[in-house]
Order: sequence, then structure tokens, then C-alpha cells
Amino acid sequence: RERIIDATTKKMAEKAATWGPEVMRDLEKSLLLQVLDQVWKEHLLALDHLRQGIGLRAYGQKDPLNEYKSEAFEMFNQMLAELDDRITMILSHMEVQLTDVDDIDLYDRPDPNTYKMYRDPDFVDMGDEDTIFMEGNQNRTRSNAIHTSPLTLRQAADEIDPEDPSTWGKVGRNVTCPCGSGKKFKHCHGSNK
Repeated sequence: RERIIDATTKKMAEKAATWGPEVMRDLEKSLLLQVLDQVWKEHLLALDHLRQGIGLRAYGQKDPLNEYKSEAFEMFNQMLAELDDRITMILSHMEVQLTDVDDIDLYDRPDPNTYKMYRDPDFVDMGDEDTIFMEGNQNRTRSNAIHTSPLTLRQAADEIDPEDPSTWGKVGRNVTCPCGSGKKFKHCHGSNK
């Protein structure tokens, strides 16, 4: 046993010396997180299976709650042992190929100016006859609707008359009513629609 422990300690020390302590710690950290995530998911699935079948223990005159607690604790200890085994196995077999840092371009991204925007006219929201467009013309063709955009709320607020519901256009149900009452539209003027 001592011979195996000495051999593995020597091998891990050689790897740490070859890769450098910082790279080794980063590898150990990322490996631990990945393996822990995988083992934890398996543990949760096993607990779910245990929970589904634990009710049958009542037929054997055993308290299902106490049985669940004891078996879940035992499964947790097995999960920790499995975690240690997997990490040790992977670390002992891992080989890292380091490349020169100057060869790696971490910020190599395509130029966003080379992208072209494609707009499919069949998927443009034309609105309805109450939608207000920038030019004010409500009768638009599909091709012209691509180049126009609805007014912002601030621009449209100048054209809305709180006294005249015909100038409100399409109002969302959960938006404050344009009449100025402070109520939601669905509880004010939208309740009779």
C-alpha cells in the first residue's frame, strides 16, 4: 500500500512540475466541478428512485422515514467515495498538451460589420389599422412596413387624447388606462370590450 501511495505521489508531483502549479490547480478545480456535478446528478436520481420505493418498507414493519434517512446517508457516503475515485482516476490518466500562449488568440471574433441583416417580409408585424407609424399613414403595404417603425410611447403620447378613446389605438390590458384614471385598462375602459 505504501509503495502505491509513494508511486502516485511521485507521478502527481512530476505532472505538477511539468505543467506548473497554477495549471495543475486550475485543472484540478475544473475537473472537481465537472465530476462533482455529474456525481451529484446521479445521486439525486438515485435518491428519487429510493423515495419512490421506500413506502414498501412499511409492509415489513419498518418506519419508511427512518429507513429513507439511513439509506440516503449511506448513499451520500458512497457518492463521496465515488467522487474521490473518479477524480483520482482521471487525474492519474490525464495528459495535457500545452501550446504557446502567443499562438492563441483569445479575442478572435468575427467582425460584426460583415454580417448582413435579413428580414423576411412574411414575418414582419404589420400591426392593425390602429398602429401608429412614423409617417402617420396607416395604410401601409407589406414592403413599406419593413422600413417604418411604430412610434415610441413618448412620441405617441402627444397624439393621444385622454378624452377620445378613438385616438388610443391598441392598448394592452395590463397597461395603465390612457384616460388618466390610474387604473389598469382591463379594469377601466377595457372592461366593456
